[in-house]
Amino acid sequence: MTELDLEKLKYPIGKFIAPENYSIVYIEEKINEIETLPNRLEKEVLHLTDEQLDTPYRPDGWTVRQVVHHCAESHMNCFIRIKWALTENNPVIKAYDEVLWAELPDDLKMPIEPTLNLLKGLHARLAFIMKNLTESDLEKTFIHPSDNSENKIKKIIGSYAWHGNHHLAHITTLKKYKNWQ
Repeated sequence: MTELDLEKLKYPIGKFIAPENYSIVYIEEKINEIETLPNRLEKEVLHLTDEQLDTPYRPDGWTVRQVVHHCAESHMNCFIRIKWALTENNPVIKAYDEVLWAELPDDLKMPIEPTLNLLKGLHARLAFIMKNLTESDLEKTFIHPSDNSENKIKKIIGSYAWHGNHHLAHITTLKKYKNWQ
């Protein structure tokens, strides 16, 4: 496998690129992608066998099961980060080690159905709060301690919509490659 092939497996939809302009249409589209992710994800994974769920989407990559659980963990952090940004003045958020989290028993062995249910409720909450943000709310920020970057809520909406689509593409690309129905 070439480096280019591996890069395509890592980033099947490409890397996130923040737009220069966060139009209302862009924000609405990204909120819709966030709102619909749980159903789109469930459609792709609910019928998979345990053997399929335990298949890595790329060499040295996470399994489908780990990807599903990771989406919930990451998007729970997104929800909390938005709440902090809305209620505190440019807070420094708590980072987490997603690689270590993915190695915990709940990510490695737990059935995906409870996580799919969690995603449905979580994304309903995310979409609700996002749809009710004002223009000034979209400009509110938090600091990520890994690089001390300041992140605006409007950018977070775009990046988490990308994040969900990115991991969904890991799964759909694997299914296509393996010819899973």
